Amino acid sequence: MIDRKYMKLEPNKRLFILILFVFLHTLTFAQLAKNRQYEQYFAQYKDIAIEQMRKYHIPASITLAQGVFESGAGNSILARKGNNHFGIKCHNWRGKTMYYSDDKPNDCFRVYKNARESYEDHSVFLTTGRRYQGLFRLKTTDYKGWAHGLKKAGYATNPKYAYKLIDIIETYELYRYDGKNRTDKFIRDHSMAEFDYTIYSYNKNYYIFAKEGDTFKSLSKKVGISRGSLAKYNERDKNDVLQAGDIIYLKKKRSRVAKEYRKTYHTVKAGESMYSISQLYGIRMKFLYKMNKLNADYLIQVGDRLYLK
Repeated sequence: MIDRKYMKLEPNKRLFILILFVFLHTLTFAQLAKNRQYEQYFAQYKDIAIEQMRKYHIPASITLAQGVFESGAGNSILARKGNNHFGIKCHNWRGKTMYYSDDKPNDCFRVYKNARESYEDHSVFLTTGRRYQGLFRLKTTDYKGWAHGLKKAGYATNPKYAYKLIDIIETYELYRYDGKNRTDKFIRDHSMAEFDYTIYSYNKNYYIFAKEGDTFKSLSKKVGISRGSLAKYNERDKNDVLQAGDIIYLKKKRSRVAKEYRKTYHTVKAGESMYSISQLYGIRMKFLYKMNKLNADYLIQVGDRLYLK
């Protein structure tokens, strides 16, 4: 029923209220689209960011957060026309350039052949810049220290730059890619020349992402772990059909998130299940239920808060 007070308003005021109502309701959908763009960006560039971390000791979370923020998830003019994902200007640059009004009219920016070249130059830019040297005394897991350090060193003029990076990292849980991803014995033993999967480290465990056509049987031959053990580690049947993008742990999952990780709870999002959340954090399902005092038949709801430690 239409409110009588609304109908008594002047036509132009009624039109304003209607436009405001529509705007507020469409804002949510626009935000969701933006979130999807961020997630797609991270899925596309996370492997390059981890590669750069192993090579230059820069947290992958920081690289991804800077890249998505500076490039508008790859949609900025600099990213689209110049493959410049980090807003790096021309200083001492001998390659191709483009001009774009940023801090000043017609600022000069570097142009790259592709995004990988931009990521590599970003790493070189930080490692060779004298004002950033103090950052490399920090651990790759200290994303907050890196974020504040970048702002203090003058990487960006935005006064809230550090907090924006931290918010992106924590919202999308990019710290997962930091962990202890530097090469260790387990990764060396399982990263043969013919093994074309990136091994990630999180919650004192190791995992890969399944590819199209993978099975526990095919993966067991590649990682040197029995088919039955792989299925058991991931709380699945050894004959299950795997989907591209499935997280596959290479060791037994833990009972909770380790102390060194700041994440203490997870807010359930649409489409998630107790199993997908247990895989996301490397926690066995029975402990996830136990920590949250839930029965095994409880159906989680969007917005539920699940404790992880």
